[in-house]
Amino acid sequence: MQVPVEIVFRNCSATDAMRAEVEKCVQRLEKFSNRLTSCHVVIQAPKTRHRHGDVYKVVLRIAMPRHKEIVVDRMPADEGENGYPLVAIRNAFAAAVRQIEDAAREARGDVKEHLPPDHGRIARFIAADDYGFIEASDGQEIYFHRNAVLKGAFDKLKVGDEVRFVASAGEKGLQASTVHLLGKHHVI
Repeated sequence: MQVPVEIVFRNCSATDAMRAEVEKCVQRLEKFSNRLTSCHVVIQAPKTRHRHGDVYKVVLRIAMPRHKEIVVDRMPADEGENGYPLVAIRNAFAAAVRQIEDAAREARGDVKEHLPPDHGRIARFIAADDYGFIEASDGQEIYFHRNAVLKGAFDKLKVGDEVRFVASAGEKGLQASTVHLLGKHHVI
């Protein structure tokens, strides 16, 4: 960390155990990414007492070079476990670890791109053999099997029905998976 960790306590007293937990969690963060530049921690208890005890809110702001700032704002509405400040701190830092891992994957280019499903019409099918063909919007015919049709809609299919699907390379060419039968208003 290039800048010392900053810890702010609101509506609660600072304890050595809370400070030690934050330091331990920051050291764990640095194992996931050695490029962290700063970390600002706010630990806040509510101003009023709850029937089951205070629910602590933990806010983290972590800066990384060439990345957006990692922000974690944790205060579950009625989770009893966050009534303990050390647990609330651990939960907030666990969420920060997930965000840092996501940022590292994005920087490496390991983020999976989700393409929208293709659109087409049922061109023909062989109901006795449990397969058929979809005519894609580009005119190409794509094979699909009964098991690729979602919600058991294979028996409802008719030639000309509109469908959405995901095409992938199969043994003998393109093959459709996750075939959704579209309704009158393209409702899946």
